[in-house]
Amino acid sequence: MSGAKFSEAELRERLSPEEYHVTQEAGTERAFSGRYWDVKDNGTYHCIVCDAALFSSDTKYESGSGWPSFTNPMDLDSVETHTDTSHGMVRTEVTCANCGAHLGHVFPDGPGPTGERYCMNSVSLRLEGEPADD
Repeated sequence: MSGAKFSEAELRERLSPEEYHVTQEAGTERAFSGRYWDVKDNGTYHCIVCDAALFSSDTKYESGSGWPSFTNPMDLDSVETHTDTSHGMVRTEVTCANCGAHLGHVFPDGPGPTGERYCMNSVSLRLEGEPADD
């Protein structure tokens, strides 16, 4: 990917304070508070910062965690992972490969076929697509 870069001033103008905190300062939204944790609409989840396509609704599932969870990204090259030792824990952080925005974390407790749970912050994402048929 191209490695999109944005100035701090541009991001602070364009993003809400919570979007900025989560994507640029590795913050976390409260569980069960984000706009996508229980959404079942079809579509593609994009990075809120650079608009890169990251996750498909086809891989979204209800993990019970309170955050949108996916079994895998659309393309393994669309995200990067890093060891995160903050808050006295060792976790695997997930960032957008294009712009470096913090998205969430990946855990090894998901369903098949990958066994992984990409636990993302809603404020890091923008869903583009069609509403689900209820």
